[in-house]
Amino acid sequence: MSPTPLDMERREFLQVSFIAGIGLVVGCSSPRYAAASSGAASTTKTAGELIPNPWIRIDKSGTVTVVVNHSEMGQGIFSALAMIVAEELEADWSKIRTEMASMDPVYVNPAFGVQATGGSTSVRTSWDELRKAGAATRELLISAAASTWGVPPRECRAENGKVNHQASGRSIPYGDLVEKAATMPIPKNVPLKEHYDFKIIGKSMPRLDTLEKVEGRAVFGIDVRQKDLLIATILHPPVYGARLKSFDPARAKTMPGVRHILPVSTGIAVVAERFWQAKKASEAVHVEWDLGQNANLDSESIRARWVELAKQSGKNMLSEGNVDAAMKSTAKTIEAVYELPFQAHGCPEPMNCTASVREDGCDIWVPVQNQGGAQEVAAAITGLDLDRVRVHTTFLGGGFGRRGDVDFVVEAVELSKAVKAPVKVIWTREEDIWHDHFRPASYHVLRAGLDSTGMPVAFHHRSVSPAWMNNTIEILAPAIMPRWLPRFMKNAVSSAAIPVVKYAMSAKSACSGAIEMGYAFEHVSVEYIEDDPGVPTGAWRSVANSRHAFAVESFIDEIAVAGGKDPFELRLHLLRNSPKRRDALKLAAEKAEWEKKPPAGVYRGISVHDFHDTPAAMVAEVSVDKSGQVKVHRVICAVHCGTVINPRNVEVQISGAIAFGLTATLKSSITIAKGRAEQSNFDDFPLLKLGEMPKVEVHIVPSTAAPTGIGEVGVPPIAPAIANAVFAATGKRVRKLPITSQDIQKL
Repeated sequence: MSPTPLDMERREFLQVSFIAGIGLVVGCSSPRYAAASSGAASTTKTAGELIPNPWIRIDKSGTVTVVVNHSEMGQGIFSALAMIVAEELEADWSKIRTEMASMDPVYVNPAFGVQATGGSTSVRTSWDELRKAGAATRELLISAAASTWGVPPRECRAENGKVNHQASGRSIPYGDLVEKAATMPIPKNVPLKEHYDFKIIGKSMPRLDTLEKVEGRAVFGIDVRQKDLLIATILHPPVYGARLKSFDPARAKTMPGVRHILPVSTGIAVVAERFWQAKKASEAVHVEWDLGQNANLDSESIRARWVELAKQSGKNMLSEGNVDAAMKSTAKTIEAVYELPFQAHGCPEPMNCTASVREDGCDIWVPVQNQGGAQEVAAAITGLDLDRVRVHTTFLGGGFGRRGDVDFVVEAVELSKAVKAPVKVIWTREEDIWHDHFRPASYHVLRAGLDSTGMPVAFHHRSVSPAWMNNTIEILAPAIMPRWLPRFMKNAVSSAAIPVVKYAMSAKSACSGAIEMGYAFEHVSVEYIEDDPGVPTGAWRSVANSRHAFAVESFIDEIAVAGGKDPFELRLHLLRNSPKRRDALKLAAEKAEWEKKPPAGVYRGISVHDFHDTPAAMVAEVSVDKSGQVKVHRVICAVHCGTVINPRNVEVQISGAIAFGLTATLKSSITIAKGRAEQSNFDDFPLLKLGEMPKVEVHIVPSTAAPTGIGEVGVPPIAPAIANAVFAATGKRVRKLPITSQDIQKL
């Protein structure tokens, strides 16, 4: 999910009254929970724990638990946010623990207005708040130690989980200060550390969740166990938009372990004692569907429609100068069409959710990126107040934006309510791919006008695609409403607001990466044509940026060739007003030794792209054999992400994003036939294999600015870097993904 802040002030709706189990919470200076702080003394109702704010808990052993309000899906956010707290707290890293936050308005992600994870927002929205929380807690502990010793706090210093009195050589571990600190007021306006004083931030610290994952102790959604738990599989419609006509469960009901067969809002559910029993029984259910208007939908008809639509003018998303007039006066014009297919997420852990609905409440155990949306739909289905719906977020076996949707949550809650027992819904791999919410396919027409020196003076980009954010808006709209609003009012307000919000946001989010190119063209125009063919779409790692980067960065290379310019030098010139992108581009070119020829048979391509204020530049080194098979040997990436929390994690995230992008660049796509995806498993939607992964070098532009996101920026630049390298190798311009040997041979 990519953040698009609403033009409204949500903080007035946040009623912060956080009680963390056994302790009264006193907030620090952060505006998100300032309302909870009165400056009164902090207390604990159970001896041995200090809970000075919603993010930190310290027990008598000195163990510091950092409460994390972002889903951990492999991006290392548990460790990154803990490092921020530990730095300002002067904690002993060996005593740091993390736990997932419960549902509470204090944990809302300000980028979305609900408790959710996506858009590479976790670190950048938590940086200031967690530093202040850690610093205030540090000073509180120093005050407690000073009071114990009867000395001024200025004579004391916190370090590595204890407070030292330098003059006397005395020290007290944090755990021994818990009860004293709990009686004292929280310090306000505490100064934060300077960057040169950092001891943890900027170091490649080991991740906190590695050991439990290696040992098999980590609980993912599919691992959840509950007493009397039933397992369900879902038969979704065979065509997108199809509706249930009738079903005959007679044969399936006689099969071992089957407990219930019933319709849900998304299809037919088979509920059994075991997963395999439910799966086999689902194959025996006879279902009749009304296939609807999409029964004959296919990729070819979608493309044909978009070819015609692209001949029309679109919604004006960016306009500077006069492109049409400039094109007429240029010495040379070029035009190209770029196409990208639908893409599945391919999460290693298929969609699943466990729900237990009772008269007094509802508990949900789910690997989800959108806790606020999950809580909201569960409350709507059950009729319970939001406070009665508890969302327990497990580890996520991959998210990539797919788990920002909550369709699988709806199914589990509906079933548990119907059968009056805990139910775990598990999608099969086939259902997971067939009924994914895909990255939208898109069709791009680009034109450029060059002057007599070969420099571009006019640039035009028109794209056609579905608007990926429409479904997300429908999920988020009721979830961002005030919690105290009655259900009927919430439904009415959100229903009225959704069309307005879609009009304001959908086109802009669909053009992310096209509007903010950073290139200084004198005349530039970006247009968008929204067309929804009926294929379900949603957020996909780096959202629209992945599509626009391929089209724009490949076309920039075409401009360079047409004008006789070096692709690196042209980009550097056009980015004269974008210093962060220039810095990333120069560093990537330097580390790749762009000015030198690569080894014989190896060719280079370059690209640069910015995802939410994090620029990344890439140089790809590839070879292409006589059959047209592309081999990627090395990828050099330079990224400008502000202050780096954990350098090793930056390297891992960029490498993972490159691997993710390589699957979409070279391996897989979703094609539509007879109204649904033709692909159904990893045999026909293959992921990048370990032996196909190139050597990756990640270089970080030094910076002391606030950190920006890192989880998605590695995806957009990889496809154009490879495509540009393929052109350098073959003289053939690839304008469609994925890049296959067959397509190269046809060019």
